[in-house]
Amino acid sequence: MQRNCLRNFAETKAGELAQTINRKIIPILQRQAGFVDVSDIESDQILAVSFWKSRQDAERYNREPYPKVNDIISHLVERAPVIKTFNVDTSTSHKLPAKKAA
Repeated sequence: MQRNCLRNFAETKAGELAQTINRKIIPILQRQAGFVDVSDIESDQILAVSFWKSRQDAERYNREPYPKVNDIISHLVERAPVIKTFNVDTSTSHKLPAKKAA
């Protein structure tokens, strides 16, 4: 399962945002059941792509620790996030379970 979170931020906050993600957000993610990996891309937006073992793990993160994560970075971003989840059919860099037929 892949979870994408897109947020805009002021370029003047880029350094502080990167430090906050590395020091505070990634440790929270690493403690979550089913968490596999995360990557982010920065310009004037950050796209955080996280990988989860199951949809349930991603949904649990979204319900429980994500509100705290959102509070930690809310002063560094300009808008509410756009969050989407996707099944991962193919991956060469992550050992993710393939989606199951419905």
